[in-house]
Amino acid sequence: QVQLVESGGGLVQPGGSLRLSCAASGFFVSSYAMKWVRQAPGKGLEYVSQITSGGITAYADFVKGRFTISRDKAKNTLYLQMNSLKPEDTAVYYCAKREDIPRGQGTQVTVSS
Repeated sequence: QVQLVESGGGLVQPGGSLRLSCAASGFFVSSYAMKWVRQAPGKGLEYVSQITSGGITAYADFVKGRFTISRDKAKNTLYLQMNSLKPEDTAVYYCAKREDIPRGQGTQVTVSS
């Protein structure tokens, strides 16, 4: 059974950092293109970043230079390192296979002073 469990969110001040984790079961994250998306209050899903099975990464313009996507094959986990956080990064963050709609519970990130 395919399952993705996001964690690592929280409340952080502007300029702070968080690392999100996405633990996978039922498949290997290194075998698929994976993505992070987010949903801010009252808005739709927004693409954040992706990593291909070959390790090629891509980012939305609004996170370039601040966020880094990565994965740990041994832990079968996808990560999103978020630095220089801004209030507009406040959202629920989800991970999913690139072609899939997120199905997990997500993890809440709140950036506020």
